[in-house]
Amino acid sequence: MAESSQIPYLLRAARGEKLDRPPVWMMRQAGRYMKAYRELRQKYPSFRERSENPDLAIEISLQPFRAFQPDGVILFSDILTPLPGMGIPFDIVESKGPIIDPPIRSAEQVENVHPLDPEASLPFIRTILQTLRQEVGNRAAVLGFVGAPWTLAAYAIEGKSSKDYKIIKGMAFSNPEMLHSLLGKIADSIATYVRYQIDCGAQVVQMFDSWAGQLSPQDYDTFALPYQKRVIEQVKATHPDTPLILYISGSAGILERMGQSGVDIVSVDWTVDMADARKRLGPEIGVQGNIDPCVLFGSQEFIRDRILDTIRKAGNQGHILNLGHGILPGTPEENAAFFFETAKQADKLLAVRA
Repeated sequence: MAESSQIPYLLRAARGEKLDRPPVWMMRQAGRYMKAYRELRQKYPSFRERSENPDLAIEISLQPFRAFQPDGVILFSDILTPLPGMGIPFDIVESKGPIIDPPIRSAEQVENVHPLDPEASLPFIRTILQTLRQEVGNRAAVLGFVGAPWTLAAYAIEGKSSKDYKIIKGMAFSNPEMLHSLLGKIADSIATYVRYQIDCGAQVVQMFDSWAGQLSPQDYDTFALPYQKRVIEQVKATHPDTPLILYISGSAGILERMGQSGVDIVSVDWTVDMADARKRLGPEIGVQGNIDPCVLFGSQEFIRDRILDTIRKAGNQGHILNLGHGILPGTPEENAAFFFETAKQADKLLAVRA
């Protein structure tokens, strides 16, 4: 298309264009591995202040863009951010993570969960996304993100992070009607929230169903997939041209099912070979990923080889290079820089090796 140079590179890949190299960004690229972020966190220790104060969230979102020029700039936020606007308060404790108190355990509490009005409860999101669009122009795509219904319900019911998910699974297996009611309410609000992010400037939106990889395939089909679809169908009804990405950690056993959700792109973790992921998902679905974040603790030669191997296997259409999970605290910033530099020179490096 003639105007492609005016469209951010990541958006071109997400729409299925054949490209010389894949666009590149990193999950959690704004965060703890960067010295600039750690310094800002010392000054502003509250995560919710950092993510809900527009000036701080904009600055944090742009830190990796200034440092590395990735092809995607993602909103600095949290998947739990919309919950208070639905009547589910939460806090993030630095050493413990998210805390929801009281957790949702009764039909009455589910009944009290109400639809999200993002303009009323999340006005800072508009400011952040509009400013990011202005700041990066066409040099990068601005990504929004949300949590998927199963994962948000898991936080709300468990009340915190969990290793075994026995409370929400106990509800799923003993009182499924109550859980389905909560999942439906969350799905409708998240669909509203995705549309709001797009209206505010997000050009691509990634949905994280972080804990759905802990479900058996049959339980995924019952408690996760229908509500992913419910979100995606509502968003596509009003915003059909905005690419949507789905990420699940530990998703090797449910990869094909992720493709049935209606998303444009499946983000693949490192437990699946990228060539296998391509075969399992089929040609109609794009892929994102899938470098093990620990690769960035290796030598630069090793990092380069892993990047080129992934790009070779993914092909030159419908692939966004990323890690298979978030970048880890302690990752050397020079290796993060090398990751981006190598990705941007991948076409030349592959040509030399051919």
